[in-house]
Amino acid sequence: MVIETLTPETNKVPKGPQKLLRADSRPVQWQISEGLVPYPEALATMQARARAIADGEAEELVWLLEHPPLYTAGTSAKAADLLRPDKFPVYDAGRGGQYTYHGPGQRIAYVMLDLRQRGRDIRCLVQNLEAWVIDTLAAHNIKGELREGRIGVWVQRPERGAMSEDKIAALGVRVSRWVSFHGISLNVAPDLSHYDGIVPCGIKDQGVTSFEDLGQLVTMPEVDMSLKSAFEQRFGPVLQASESDGGL
Repeated sequence: MVIETLTPETNKVPKGPQKLLRADSRPVQWQISEGLVPYPEALATMQARARAIADGEAEELVWLLEHPPLYTAGTSAKAADLLRPDKFPVYDAGRGGQYTYHGPGQRIAYVMLDLRQRGRDIRCLVQNLEAWVIDTLAAHNIKGELREGRIGVWVQRPERGAMSEDKIAALGVRVSRWVSFHGISLNVAPDLSHYDGIVPCGIKDQGVTSFEDLGQLVTMPEVDMSLKSAFEQRFGPVLQASESDGGL
């Protein structure tokens, strides 16, 4: 199952429902990779982990990382939206959505959850991943919002006009055998000019922004702490993981 366009009917952020919490309260492993992780390596690792979770051989995992500069194409990507194909490497992601950018200064969170233990509701998962981002932004005094027909999280920019807004986070999820993978990307302090090689998510009339662009100068570890706290409020406890204790 591939989730391409799932958006809430209103701008109201859903509360984390009980069905997203595991009945056994088993914690999700939480792992942070240092340095820049090549995309093909991350994709292969993520796919293998999702298969192992489905087979009952591995724990659920949230994997935080950064990629080197690159573009990824979702299942709805249009060739015309790749404006500069020679600017950075381009990879087929196998997730829903269109073109997006990943690179240094952007926090990627790959979310591998067993939905058999969490209500088997993909729409609910997607809504609460968006809400997770909004909760994280709120912890840093940034108001993130949802827009009907546009997946991801948006920030109003009234200084540029009444209808102006920028995207601060993208979301793309795939579910196989009731295990999710892929996840979210949150702009902390990336080089926003790197987006000029694509039409991000196929949306031509709005821009992109970041914590830094909005004047919020935070470190990646500070954002990670906020992500962790907000995740636990919606999905339950996490346990710090590493390669030596059963992580990736």
